[in-house]
Formats: sequence, C-alpha cells, structure tokens
Amino acid sequence: MLDRLRSAVERAYLRYLHRRVETVPTHVAVIQDGNRRYARERGDDAPDGHRAGANTTERVLDWCADLGVSELTLYAFSTENFERPDEELEPLFDLLETKLLEFADADRVHDQGVQVRAIGDVDRLPPRVREAVDYAERRTADNDRFTLNVALAYGGRTELLDAARGVAREVAAGDLDPADVDVGTVERRLYDRPIRDVDLIVRTGGDERTSNFLPWHANGNEAAVYFCTPYWPEFSEVDFMRAIRTYQAREASWRRARAERAAALVRAIAEVEIAEARGVARRLRGRLPRSEIDVVAEELPEGEDVPAAEAVSSPATASVASAVDADDESEPAD
Repeated sequence: MLDRLRSAVERAYLRYLHRRVETVPTHVAVIQDGNRRYARERGDDAPDGHRAGANTTERVLDWCADLGVSELTLYAFSTENFERPDEELEPLFDLLETKLLEFADADRVHDQGVQVRAIGDVDRLPPRVREAVDYAERRTADNDRFTLNVALAYGGRTELLDAARGVAREVAAGDLDPADVDVGTVERRLYDRPIRDVDLIVRTGGDERTSNFLPWHANGNEAAVYFCTPYWPEFSEVDFMRAIRTYQAREASWRRARAERAAALVRAIAEVEIAEARGVARRLRGRLPRSEIDVVAEELPEGEDVPAAEAVSSPATASVASAVDADDESEPAD
C-alpha cells in the first residue's frame, strides 16, 4: 500500500515538473558515477553495478527523447579507468561490447533516430570493443534525429593536448598560418567528432567535480552543472527533471542579466544625449525577448517609447549595441 502511494505521488510530481519545463537543453552530458559503490553497498561485485547502470542509461535516452533533447554524451570510460585491476576491467569491456551491439540492433534506437558515435582514444580499447564501436556507428550512421556520444578512453586534457599538437605540426610544416588559428581550427581537431556545445552537465554519486569531462565544449560554453547524490543505477526521472530545472534557472538568470545590462547602457547614454539613448533602445529591442523590453523602456524619459526596430547608423549607437552582444557571450554563471 505504501509503495503504491509513493509511486502515485512520484507520478504526480513528475507531471508537475514536466509542466514547468519552458526551455530544454540541446546537449546534455552525464558523468555516470557510483556504479561500484552501488554494488559494494549491496554486497555485489563491481560488474554488477555497471550492469545496473547500463539499464539507467537506456532510461535516460527515453527521457531525453520525451523532452526533445538533441544530443546526449555519456562518460562511459575515462583514460584513468585503465588503471583499474584486470578482474574489473575485463567484465567492463565485456559489458561495453554487449551493450553497444545490443543497442545498435534495438528497434527503438532506430525508431527514435539515434545515431551512436564514440569519442575518445578508441584505439586504446581491446579489439572486441573497437569492433563493437565500429558496428554501432555503421548501423546507426543514417539516423539523424538524436546523437548519442559515448566517451570511451576519454580524457579532456588529452583531447585538448592532441588538438594543440595537431595545430603545432601544421604550423611547423607551413600548412597553417598562426594568424588563422581560431575556435574552428581547434574544434576540427577534437577527435574528429563535431559536438555541440554542452548546455548541462549532470553528475551522480555525490561528488561535485566535472572530472576532466568535455572541457572545451562544457567549460567554454559555461554549461549549467547539476550534482546529485543518487548513484547512477538509482538515478531517476525526478532527478533528471530537477537537472533540467537547474538549466532553466541558469537560462532565466542570463536573460535577467542581459536585460539589466541593456537598461544600464541606456541610462549611461541617456545622461549624454537622449537621442542616442532612443537609438540604442531601438537596436536593443531586436536582441531582447519581448517580455524584457519594458525593463529598457522604463529607463527612457517619460513619454518616450521603444518603437519598432529602426535602422540607426550612429557609430556610438552601433558600438554600444555591439558591446551588449559581446558581453552576452561571456556572462558568468550566478
């Protein structure tokens, strides 16, 4: 009776959380921590925890599909994991091989349009795992509605180091001008796998660190981060929805900060010349959500409105509007 009541309450809470979803992250990355501790606390061996965690992974895919998330990256095996004893590594490699093969042939994977890609130094893995990776990538190559990145033999520092070495080799060979090195130059050398910027990182198991995971795509994008205490096999849909709410709160904070910066710039210009302030307001109108235009309008003198966007060619107006755009890219998290 108590279990049925608890289940009913959880379903109701989930419906409430789903109704509160307004913005959905495009790319979610997950650090699946706690499999071994989960097994140990139940008197089981580490491979049992990894198998339980694999079931959670399949559920998370369904949750992402339900919400409309476009890309999911799972930290399945790090470069540091090679230091574990053989009696733990061999069953883990067996599980990776089995799950990749099963997943590649699963009807629901193809029904959901999931494309599987491995990122990391895959060549370091045993041949049977590499063959399973190749098979999964080939079988799902034509799917294009959802991307599942499986980080295998992955290390963020190694990823950046390899990219830097690649750039250095091309510069030394005279094939690349140092002045031409930009963000795209580095991204094209990150394991030869294009990845969207990460919007949200989720880590289970209680530790509050991101463990060398996707430093370019997550830290560079100032991704929202959600840490939670359940071990990965215990991670529930309620936990997942709470992570989504963390992302939403971060996005709302950025929108408020953007509106406040815009209003502050209008005030500053208004002190010099009201005409310029109106021009800046017109330019900013196209860069702010409709709900935040009132924040800017309040800073104009009484009777002045923020009209429909008009072309304003003043150098001062253009430079201030550009400053808002540039600053918007570097706003730190609260």
